Amino acid sequence: MFKEDTIAAITTGMSNAGVGIIRISGDRACEITDMLFRAANKNKKAVNMKSYTAAFGGVYEDDRMIDEAILLVMKAPHTYTCEDVCELQCHGGIVVLRKILDLVIKCGARAAEPGEFTKRAFLGGRIDLSQAESVMDIINAKNDFAVRTSVEQLQGRLRDKIIDMREQILYNVAFIESALDDPEHYSLDGFPQKLEIIVDNLVDSVDNLLTTFDNGKVLSEGINTVIVGKPNAGKSSLMNMFVGEERAIVTDMAGTTRDTLSEVINVRGITLNIVDTAGIRDTDDVVEKIGVDKALESVDKADLVLYVVDSSIDLDENDHRIMSRIQDKNVVVILNKSDLEKKIDESDIKKYIDADIIQLSALTGDGSEELYELLNRMFFEGTLTYNDQLYITNTRHKNELVCTKNALLKVKESIDMGMEEDFFSIDLMDAYEHLGLIIGETARDDLADKIFKEFCMGK
Repeated sequence: MFKEDTIAAITTGMSNAGVGIIRISGDRACEITDMLFRAANKNKKAVNMKSYTAAFGGVYEDDRMIDEAILLVMKAPHTYTCEDVCELQCHGGIVVLRKILDLVIKCGARAAEPGEFTKRAFLGGRIDLSQAESVMDIINAKNDFAVRTSVEQLQGRLRDKIIDMREQILYNVAFIESALDDPEHYSLDGFPQKLEIIVDNLVDSVDNLLTTFDNGKVLSEGINTVIVGKPNAGKSSLMNMFVGEERAIVTDMAGTTRDTLSEVINVRGITLNIVDTAGIRDTDDVVEKIGVDKALESVDKADLVLYVVDSSIDLDENDHRIMSRIQDKNVVVILNKSDLEKKIDESDIKKYIDADIIQLSALTGDGSEELYELLNRMFFEGTLTYNDQLYITNTRHKNELVCTKNALLKVKESIDMGMEEDFFSIDLMDAYEHLGLIIGETARDDLADKIFKEFCMGK
């Protein structure tokens, strides 16, 4: 149930801007607003205004105007929180916004907790738990893919899928219970065989969602990318080219980079969590050796390896060491320094590793467009694709789907063992409960509290 108090918060960013918004939600939202807002049309009061109407005026403390403002009034139940909501759109200075918020609280509102507006939307039944989580995913989205998948979940695509599976489970549980209570009218003859087909289809549906998790997680949170190569191959120059500034130190001296250097960049809608590493070579320098070890560790954790080769010199044992290490990884070989006379070409690389190869000059940028296009093809047309498929990107959802699958497999096991039908109901209901936890149908208070506390203030 809702708390009876009215809540308020600054819903725009905590930095000086042209416009700032203070949201007030609850049964007393209009009443409290009328205590501090005076419309230019003195006959306009929030309590009497129609839903989705606005008024221009000012926010006052006693007879002193704090700021000009536009008031937007939204009446329950058709609001974000399902309650009466008033928004004061003021100038976006931090000092004035905090002053107005303090005045709202002085008039009887309470400062909202992080995520409390969205929590009230969930408690009011306007959105389910998966949709509530997608709100925060939209706010934190790093690229177009993350926005699109989050919006799809906000629109209820995951909810609809979960509800359909739960309805199938509940129907069969109800049939089992009815047959056990009233065997004269409901027969269980042949039912286990029919149920097994239904459970197989449900397992397939869960598997289809689970298979999207790794790709969806990678594309929404970013592709862990590591740049590797021999010293002085041009790794730091490549990093600088991606970032668009002199982020890494570049010199003619081999071994300049001794540690890993990380950046998050966006390339044609793809987020790369990119790491520049120390040049990989045999060395007696203790510090450089630590850098080489960290570079190799980064390779093992990477989703994508950008292997930079100096095409102006011959391959050596260090190149062979690197290529043997990255054989099973998703690799793009970058033949760097294409502006210089070439000593090696694509055929020399193809002898040792099967990977896409790009000719590039990280110094001049020649070949960069081809590299960006290749990355886009790899992750949006290749193994990792974005299409109309529903993607799972939330780890909590994944864990509940795994538990759902395990429960359904126990049903199959009971059928194969010829056990009594009431055993089927136990595991079917377990699957039903885990699916319910995804959308909040069976959400525990502590789960909801944990999720909404991760939200930003004002949402």
